[in-house]
Amino acid sequence: MSCQGDGPSEQGSNSVGPCTSSSSETDGKSGDVITVTIGATVPTGFEHTAAEEVKEKIGVAARISKDRGRIYFPITTDKLFQVHLLRSVDNLFVVVEEYDHYQFKQSKEETLLELQQLASKLPWTNALEVWKLNGTLKKKKGHRKGGNTTKVKPNRNTTEVAAADTEQQLHQVASAAEGQLEAESAADAEPCEQDSQEAAPEAKVIKFRVTCNRAGDKHSFSSNEAARDFGGAVQEFFQWKADMTKFDIEVLLNIHNEEMVIGIALTEESLHRRNISHFGPTTLRSTLCYGMLRLCKPQASDVILDPMCGTGAIPLEGAIEFSSSFYIAGDNNDMAVNRTVNNICHIQKRRADKDRISGLPIDTVQWDLCSLPIRTSSVDIIITDMPFGKRMGSKKKNWDLYPLCLREMARVCRPGSGKAVLLTQDKKCFAKAISRMGGLWRKLHTVWVNVGGLHAGVYLLKRTGAVFGQTPEDVHESRGMSNTQGDEKEDKELS
Repeated sequence: MSCQGDGPSEQGSNSVGPCTSSSSETDGKSGDVITVTIGATVPTGFEHTAAEEVKEKIGVAARISKDRGRIYFPITTDKLFQVHLLRSVDNLFVVVEEYDHYQFKQSKEETLLELQQLASKLPWTNALEVWKLNGTLKKKKGHRKGGNTTKVKPNRNTTEVAAADTEQQLHQVASAAEGQLEAESAADAEPCEQDSQEAAPEAKVIKFRVTCNRAGDKHSFSSNEAARDFGGAVQEFFQWKADMTKFDIEVLLNIHNEEMVIGIALTEESLHRRNISHFGPTTLRSTLCYGMLRLCKPQASDVILDPMCGTGAIPLEGAIEFSSSFYIAGDNNDMAVNRTVNNICHIQKRRADKDRISGLPIDTVQWDLCSLPIRTSSVDIIITDMPFGKRMGSKKKNWDLYPLCLREMARVCRPGSGKAVLLTQDKKCFAKAISRMGGLWRKLHTVWVNVGGLHAGVYLLKRTGAVFGQTPEDVHESRGMSNTQGDEKEDKELS
């Protein structure tokens, strides 16, 4: 079974017991509508932003996990489609069971044995119903890409077969795992079994895998061992077939210190890839772009500028989600500009294929970052991913680049009301550059995020009311630049 994320973290409480918000307590049936708990992974640092979006779009309160980068919220199955419309989440899963303070045994053998025994005691029924419903939603939308799905020959009536096979498995779970609704199960079992027997020649056994994400230094076992033993017990209980690549169901075992959550994945690939078809070396996740955009709160008719757009991930996300503003995407690299144009065309074609308005409020320009062809004080918001000095540029170059680009951003940004949201991992260089811009920019807030394993900061800046060219910093900089230009002129004359 697959595993991810072994790593140390702080130790939590020593008390023991199931989490009070466990899905087994929140699951309630009203006719065919089931209430379950949905878990979502989000960009680290933007958990509160994701919770705000859930409250705004779905109308329920989300709980932020102690394990950074995850939120949980209740939802009824009639609103399940809404979770796929969230812009701030990377992956979605339905919670089978949740333990806030799970007491792991000191011995590895005892712990792994306990995990094996746990597999047959979990309330799988509702989670599998949601998984099945989620599959039909994705088929209707045409979003199924087949990366993790079982490929079958096109001449088979696969939809009916899969439905019959899944229905059979769900009834087995209902009787074996919980013993709930025995009378109803008995009534439904015969027609279900007859359907499955008729489809037996073409029916396929459900394939699955277990993915364990573990963090904490007090565990006696590894992620591989937990996934292997728990997965083996799941296989024995359901009689499913293990497959690491072409699986139908992905069972998640998330362990963070004493917190343990068992779930079933609802997304086959991360939702952060939704906008980009032409990737660059440092393409930002669309979910992180959304978090940065919400931080600056775009308003109708705002002019929003990304002077270092790369593949255009930020302005594209803005043009789709905050379409009442206008976006200008630019870069000094012609390959980056071409990627941005291609990504815009890809989105426009996709929208046209769905009979939607294909136009986007976005334009693309190639320019010199330190000399933008834009009128002074004409931009409302500047939002960009600055070079970290690792994959692009260098730390040494950043010491010259950051002050110059911050000054040029201050020139085009509206005094008093303009804002900037800037992402960088080069915190020392950025702090020094901001200190030299004290008369033009004021730092309001910082969100610490994880970008490809790097600890970076998203800085929200406010443009002060100071007039560009008249602050002490401007006078100092302009004198320094004139002296430099004079020296260069003298050198040319002497040569």
